[in-house]
Amino acid sequence: MFRGIQDLMRPPPGMEFDFSQPAGEPALAPHDGVTWQVFANPIALLVGGVTAVLLELAEPSVRSGVWDHSSFQRDPGLRLRRTGFAAMMTVYGPRSAAEQLIARVVRMHGHVSGTTPDGLAYHANDPRLLDWVQATAVFGFTEAYHRFVRTLSAQEKDAAFLESAASARLYGATGIPRSWAEWETLLA
Repeated sequence: MFRGIQDLMRPPPGMEFDFSQPAGEPALAPHDGVTWQVFANPIALLVGGVTAVLLELAEPSVRSGVWDHSSFQRDPGLRLRRTGFAAMMTVYGPRSAAEQLIARVVRMHGHVSGTTPDGLAYHANDPRLLDWVQATAVFGFTEAYHRFVRTLSAQEKDAAFLESAASARLYGATGIPRSWAEWETLLA
Protein backbone atom coordinates (compact mmCIF):
# COMPACT_ATOMS: atom_id res chain seq x y z
CA MET A 1 0.00 0.00 0.00
CA PHE A 2 2.73 2.46 0.96
CA ARG A 3 4.58 1.63 -2.25
CA GLY A 4 1.51 2.69 -4.23
CA ILE A 5 1.30 5.96 -2.34
CA GLN A 6 5.02 6.57 -2.90
CA ASP A 7 4.54 5.95 -6.62
CA LEU A 8 1.73 8.50 -6.73
CA MET A 9 3.96 11.07 -5.03
CA ARG A 10 6.76 10.66 -7.61
CA PRO A 11 6.78 13.25 -10.39
CA PRO A 12 5.70 11.99 -13.80
CA PRO A 13 8.44 11.23 -16.33
CA GLY A 14 9.90 14.42 -17.78
CA MET A 15 8.39 16.59 -15.04
CA GLU A 16 11.06 16.29 -12.37
CA PHE A 17 11.58 19.43 -10.30
CA ASP A 18 13.30 19.98 -6.97
CA PHE A 19 10.73 21.85 -4.89
CA SER A 20 13.03 21.79 -1.84
CA GLN A 21 15.51 24.27 -3.33
CA PRO A 22 14.90 28.03 -3.43
CA ALA A 23 13.69 28.92 -6.88
CA GLY A 24 15.33 32.35 -7.11
CA GLU A 25 12.02 34.02 -7.88
CA PRO A 26 8.73 34.18 -5.99
CA ALA A 27 6.02 31.59 -6.47
CA LEU A 28 2.39 32.37 -7.25
CA ALA A 29 1.41 31.46 -3.68
CA PRO A 30 3.01 33.45 -0.85
CA HIS A 31 5.83 31.54 0.87
CA ASP A 32 4.48 32.47 4.30
CA GLY A 33 0.88 31.62 3.48
CA VAL A 34 -1.51 28.88 4.47
CA THR A 35 -1.21 27.18 1.08
CA TRP A 36 2.51 26.46 1.56
CA GLN A 37 1.78 24.93 4.96
CA VAL A 38 -1.04 22.79 3.57
CA PHE A 39 0.93 21.50 0.58
CA ALA A 40 3.95 20.69 2.75
CA ASN A 41 1.97 18.03 4.60
CA PRO A 42 1.65 14.59 2.94
CA ILE A 43 -1.56 13.75 4.82
CA ALA A 44 -3.22 16.93 3.59
CA LEU A 45 -2.00 16.20 0.06
CA LEU A 46 -3.25 12.63 -0.01
CA VAL A 47 -6.61 13.12 1.72
CA GLY A 48 -7.14 16.55 0.18
CA GLY A 49 -6.28 15.33 -3.29
CA VAL A 50 -8.75 12.45 -3.09
CA THR A 51 -11.41 14.82 -1.74
CA ALA A 52 -10.80 17.34 -4.51
CA VAL A 53 -10.91 14.71 -7.27
CA LEU A 54 -14.15 13.19 -5.97
CA LEU A 55 -15.81 16.60 -5.77
CA GLU A 56 -14.48 17.66 -9.18
CA LEU A 57 -15.79 14.49 -10.80
CA ALA A 58 -19.21 15.02 -9.22
CA GLU A 59 -19.70 17.75 -11.84
CA PRO A 60 -20.98 15.92 -14.97
CA SER A 61 -19.09 18.06 -17.50
CA VAL A 62 -15.81 17.78 -15.60
CA ARG A 63 -16.32 14.03 -15.22
CA SER A 64 -17.02 13.57 -18.95
CA GLY A 65 -14.04 15.71 -19.94
CA VAL A 66 -11.67 13.79 -17.69
CA TRP A 67 -13.07 10.41 -18.70
CA ASP A 68 -13.21 11.07 -22.44
CA HIS A 69 -10.11 13.22 -22.99
CA SER A 70 -7.42 12.25 -20.49
CA SER A 71 -5.34 9.24 -19.55
CA PHE A 72 -7.52 8.67 -16.47
CA GLN A 73 -9.13 5.49 -17.86
CA ARG A 74 -5.86 3.94 -19.06
CA ASP A 75 -3.53 5.08 -16.28
CA PRO A 76 -5.23 6.86 -13.38
CA GLY A 77 -1.99 6.90 -11.37
CA LEU A 78 -0.13 8.82 -14.06
CA ARG A 79 -3.04 11.21 -14.48
CA LEU A 80 -3.08 11.90 -10.73
CA ARG A 81 0.70 12.37 -10.70
CA ARG A 82 0.50 14.91 -13.51
CA THR A 83 -2.28 16.78 -11.76
CA GLY A 84 -0.36 16.65 -8.48
CA PHE A 85 2.77 17.97 -10.18
CA ALA A 86 0.80 20.86 -11.66
CA ALA A 87 -0.59 21.67 -8.22
CA MET A 88 2.86 21.58 -6.62
CA MET A 89 4.34 23.75 -9.38
CA THR A 90 1.46 26.19 -9.00
CA VAL A 91 2.11 26.51 -5.26
CA TYR A 92 5.91 26.20 -4.94
CA GLY A 93 7.43 26.68 -8.37
CA PRO A 94 8.96 29.91 -9.57
CA ARG A 95 6.26 32.16 -11.01
CA SER A 96 7.66 31.93 -14.56
CA ALA A 97 7.73 28.10 -14.50
CA ALA A 98 4.22 27.94 -13.03
CA GLU A 99 2.92 30.36 -15.66
CA GLN A 100 4.46 28.25 -18.46
CA LEU A 101 2.96 25.04 -17.09
CA ILE A 102 -0.46 26.64 -16.62
CA ALA A 103 -0.38 28.07 -20.16
CA ARG A 104 0.35 24.55 -21.47
CA VAL A 105 -2.59 23.13 -19.48
CA VAL A 106 -4.89 25.87 -20.80
CA ARG A 107 -3.77 25.10 -24.39
CA MET A 108 -4.41 21.38 -23.88
CA HIS A 109 -7.83 22.14 -22.39
CA GLY A 110 -8.57 24.22 -25.48
CA HIS A 111 -8.93 20.95 -27.41
CA VAL A 112 -11.23 19.34 -24.86
CA SER A 113 -14.93 19.56 -25.57
CA GLY A 114 -17.79 17.17 -25.92
CA THR A 115 -21.19 16.17 -24.67
CA THR A 116 -22.07 14.50 -21.38
CA PRO A 117 -24.16 11.30 -21.42
CA ASP A 118 -27.14 13.53 -20.57
CA GLY A 119 -26.57 15.62 -23.70
CA LEU A 120 -24.99 18.69 -22.08
CA ALA A 121 -22.26 20.29 -24.19
CA TYR A 122 -19.04 21.16 -22.36
CA HIS A 123 -15.69 22.79 -22.99
CA ALA A 124 -12.79 22.34 -20.58
CA ASN A 125 -11.93 26.05 -20.58
CA ASP A 126 -15.45 27.04 -19.51
CA PRO A 127 -14.90 29.45 -16.59
CA ARG A 128 -17.81 27.90 -14.68
CA LEU A 129 -16.13 24.48 -14.77
CA LEU A 130 -12.73 25.95 -13.95
CA ASP A 131 -14.28 27.79 -10.98
CA TRP A 132 -15.63 24.46 -9.71
CA VAL A 133 -12.32 22.64 -10.12
CA GLN A 134 -10.34 25.42 -8.43
CA ALA A 135 -12.83 25.74 -5.56
CA THR A 136 -12.97 22.01 -4.89
CA ALA A 137 -9.17 21.82 -4.89
CA VAL A 138 -8.82 24.64 -2.37
CA PHE A 139 -11.54 23.10 -0.23
CA GLY A 140 -10.19 19.55 -0.41
CA PHE A 141 -6.62 20.36 0.58
CA THR A 142 -7.53 23.00 3.16
CA GLU A 143 -10.20 20.91 4.84
CA ALA A 144 -7.92 17.86 4.99
CA TYR A 145 -5.24 19.95 6.67
CA HIS A 146 -7.80 21.46 9.04
CA ARG A 147 -9.24 18.08 10.05
CA PHE A 148 -6.14 15.89 10.17
CA VAL A 149 -3.13 18.15 10.76
CA ARG A 150 -3.95 21.40 12.53
CA THR A 151 -7.14 23.32 13.18
CA LEU A 152 -7.21 26.39 10.95
CA SER A 153 -8.83 29.64 11.95
CA ALA A 154 -11.60 31.15 9.84
CA GLN A 155 -9.09 33.73 8.60
CA GLU A 156 -6.66 31.02 7.54
CA LYS A 157 -9.39 29.16 5.66
CA ASP A 158 -10.36 32.39 3.90
CA ALA A 159 -6.69 33.04 3.11
CA ALA A 160 -6.46 29.69 1.32
CA PHE A 161 -9.04 30.89 -1.20
CA LEU A 162 -7.45 34.34 -1.52
CA GLU A 163 -3.99 32.84 -2.05
CA SER A 164 -5.27 30.72 -4.93
CA ALA A 165 -6.76 33.66 -6.83
CA ALA A 166 -3.68 34.47 -8.93
CA SER A 167 -3.23 30.92 -10.19
CA ALA A 168 -6.98 30.43 -10.64
CA ARG A 169 -7.10 33.43 -12.99
CA LEU A 170 -4.20 32.02 -15.02
CA TYR A 171 -6.09 28.74 -15.42
CA GLY A 172 -9.14 30.74 -16.60
CA ALA A 173 -11.30 30.59 -13.48
CA THR A 174 -13.06 33.91 -13.04
CA GLY A 175 -15.45 33.41 -10.14
CA ILE A 176 -13.87 31.21 -7.50
CA PRO A 177 -14.97 31.78 -3.92
CA ARG A 178 -12.98 34.45 -2.09
CA SER A 179 -13.82 33.06 1.34
CA TRP A 180 -14.96 29.93 3.13
CA ALA A 181 -18.45 31.43 3.41
CA GLU A 182 -18.60 31.90 -0.37
CA TRP A 183 -17.54 28.24 -0.79
CA GLU A 184 -20.38 27.15 1.48
CA THR A 185 -22.81 29.32 -0.50
CA LEU A 186 -21.62 27.66 -3.71
CA LEU A 187 -22.51 24.27 -2.24
CA ALA A 188 -25.95 25.35 -1.03
